[in-house]
Order: sequence, then C-alpha cells, then structure tokens
Amino acid sequence: MNRKDIPNLISITRVLLVIPIVSALLDHQFGLAMVLFAVAGVSDALDGFLAKHYHWESRLGSILDPLADKLLLVASFATLTWLGFIPNWLLWLVLGRDIMIISGSLAYHYFVGKFKLLPLWSSKINTFFQILLVFAIILQHYADLAIQYWIETGISLVIISVIISGAEYITVWGKRAWQHHQNN
Repeated sequence: MNRKDIPNLISITRVLLVIPIVSALLDHQFGLAMVLFAVAGVSDALDGFLAKHYHWESRLGSILDPLADKLLLVASFATLTWLGFIPNWLLWLVLGRDIMIISGSLAYHYFVGKFKLLPLWSSKINTFFQILLVFAIILQHYADLAIQYWIETGISLVIISVIISGAEYITVWGKRAWQHHQNN
C-alpha cells in the first residue's frame, strides 16, 4: 500500500460505515447514527480532496467514491423511509434517478462505447442536499428539535436537484451519444 491508495481506503471505510449507520438508525440510536453519518460525510470530502490535490486519482477511485456515496445515501434514505421519516415517493424519486443514470451508462457503454463517468455539478449538488436532509432528520430525532420547516425545505431541495441532475445527465450523455453517432 502507498499514499495513492489512501482515498480508496477512505471510500472503502465509508462503504463499511453503512451497516453500523443503518443499525443505529433502526435501533433509534440517533446520536451514534449522527456521528457515524457525519464521519462518512466528512470522509467523502476528504477522499475527493486528497485524490485531486495530490493527483492520487485512479479508475478504482472513480468507481469506489460514487459507489460509497450511493450505498450510504440509498441505505440511509431506505432506512429513514422504513422508519416513516421520509415519504415513500421521495425514496422512489431518488432511486429512479439513480436507476436512470445506471441504465443510461450501461446503454452508452454497450451501444456507443467506453466512457469515463464524471459526476456533473448538478449531481454533486444533489448528493450534498441528500446528505443534508438525512443529517437534518437524524439531528431532529436525536435532539428532539422543531426543525420541520428545514426538513421540508430539504425535501424540496432534494426534489429540485434530483430533477435537474437527472435532466442534465440525459442531456449531456444523450448529446455525447448523438455526437459519437454523427462522427461514426
């Protein structure tokens, strides 16, 4: 192992944090869930910073980082939906966008050609709003805070960012596929 592996190890650690976060949420141990979720959120920023700042980017890292994000967020959203803290339709909206992106990338790979999946800024913003929403819900239940307005605002921001991000992926990758088709 060398220093270039540090961002990937951080991403793997974030994947491993999913189980204790879900377990803490299901056991209504919101303090523990909040701390673990915060550690996972900070680690997401840290691995990205290290990879870019020190040029430790790798193909594995380009897969691990978004995979860790998705596992953490989907597991958190599903658990909070199970507990009745997030509406079912919001979980399905978030999952629908992710399924659309995965399906589109597979279709592009098999029908157009190899590509490097780079996250769009709208996707990063969407991930940020999802993380904030999950954290706010956990905080609300940990500290018994009356922050329903902020949670409803967070839900609205997630909805808007899911729609914008999904539309941008369709537009960008559709345009790339069309350009590839025109050039061949």
